[in-house]
Formats: sequence, structure tokens, C-alpha cells
Amino acid sequence: MSATLLLAQLLNGLQYGVLLFLLAAGLTLVFGIMSFVNLAHGSLYMVGAYAGALIYGATESFALALLGAVAISLVVGMVLEVAIVSRLYRRDHLDHVLATFGLVMFFNELVRIVWGPQPLFVQVPEALGGTVTLFGVNYPAYRFAIIVVGLAVAVLAHLVIHKTRLGMLIRAGAQYPQMVSALGVNIGLLNAVLFGLGAMLAGLAGAIAGPVLSVQSGMGESVLIATLVVIVIGGIGSIKGALYASLIVGLVDTFGRVLLPLWLRQVAERSLADAAGPALASMSVYLLMALVLALRPQGLFPVRRS
Repeated sequence: MSATLLLAQLLNGLQYGVLLFLLAAGLTLVFGIMSFVNLAHGSLYMVGAYAGALIYGATESFALALLGAVAISLVVGMVLEVAIVSRLYRRDHLDHVLATFGLVMFFNELVRIVWGPQPLFVQVPEALGGTVTLFGVNYPAYRFAIIVVGLAVAVLAHLVIHKTRLGMLIRAGAQYPQMVSALGVNIGLLNAVLFGLGAMLAGLAGAIAGPVLSVQSGMGESVLIATLVVIVIGGIGSIKGALYASLIVGLVDTFGRVLLPLWLRQVAERSLADAAGPALASMSVYLLMALVLALRPQGLFPVRRS
């Protein structure tokens, strides 16, 4: 493999990784802090993708599309938390799974009824339609912008969780909810805000993924599986773990899809190698998760409880 191809695939892996991080950051907080299993997180990603695509089509402003997708996802997330999720916190995790799986079916059918089964295609913004040159490699400017946005969100999320009063309340409410409530903090509102923030990040991921992927019903399911793998590898409830694990999974998956077919061609026919390589690459991510669970079940970067 040439150095140029290696760098291009490295950037592709980073781009996929930061998209996974935007999803994993919200899901790991809801799962780790609120102990709520939210299978509908992928549907919130789909909500953001559709909101961004429709607003962009109506206004031709990608900035407005992003802002609108983030705002709509935040509102939808908080409404879901108040109307449905808040009633399930004291229930068993199986009830969480069943209820949120029902929400997945609801959102998928709603999208099919309103917009039909055909996917929506979003054009890359004109300002980001070119390429950037990095160490002699011409890389799509839009994909590079995704990397920059994802890393900026990672820094911002770390600062919010560890350097602000809201982050302090979120961390304290996770460990000592009765004590925080006794101090006058509205735990219900705090949970709604946290759930809404997770939905907002999922919606942002969906909106910026629109020009890269087709926007269609059910698009959240496959990415949700990868997101769950990320939070298991990184450590449930850990923003740092979500970031590092997202990048690891993105790089393993991307390089696996490129390298495995090349290696398999040395021992098998080209058609067989090209078919088996991507499948084995997908399996490698799950094998990595199994290895982490076997050796370090708390994840590679677990939250340190005080």
C-alpha cells in the first residue's frame, strides 16, 4: 500500500470515527449516567438527517440546516424523555429495550408514510465541494470538515462535563441523585436536559452524514449497532472512552475493508477476496469488542467514580 493511499484511508477512518463519536457521546451518557437503554438513539440520528435534508432543500443554507436539525433533535429528545422515557427509569432494562424498540418502529413507519421509501440525497455544500491538500493527498473538503467538527465537539463535551456547573450536576446526579435533589436541583429537568443533549448530538451526526450517505427510513439501525460496540469498548458513561473507541473502531473497520481484500487476493480469487474482505472487516470490530469484554469488561477507558 502506498503512503498516499495509507493517509487517505487514515483520514477516512478518522471521519467515520468522529461520526460514531457524535452518536456514542450522547448514548454513553444516557446509558452510563441515567442507566437507560435507549435503542431509539439511532432514530434520533435519522430525525436529524431528515430535518437537515429538508431544511437544506428549502433554504439552500447548510448552516441553517445544521442549526435546524440540532434544534429539532433537541426538542424531540426532550419531549420523548418527558412523555415516555421518564416513566421507565425505575423499570427493568428489558422494559427500556421493548419501549425504545417500539419507538424505532414508530419513527421508521412515520418516515415511510410522510416521505415514502425512496431515499433523499443531499448535495455537499458548495463551499465545501472541493478538496484540501494534506501531505500531498487531495482529500474531500467536506469529509475533512466532518473530522474537524467531530473533534471540536469532543473538546466541547469534555469541557461541559468536567468544567461547568451543568457537568458537575450531571456527574453528581448520576452518583447521588437523592442528595442532589435534596439540595434543590430538579433531577427530572436535569435528566430531560441530558437526554436532549444526547439527542442533539445524534441529530448533528445525522445532519452532517446526509451529504455522505443517503437519508432513508431505517438508517439509524446499522449505525446504532456500531455505536453500541463503541461504548462497550470505550467504557459505559465515559466521554473520553467514547472518543478513543470511536476512532479505534473507525480505523479498524476502514483499514480492514481496504487491507483484507488485498491480503486475501494472495490466496484466493479476486472476486472471492473482494466479497469476503468487507465481511471479515465488519467481523473484526466485533472480535475486538469480544476481546475487550474478555480482558477488560469495564471498557478500555472507564469512568473513574469518586
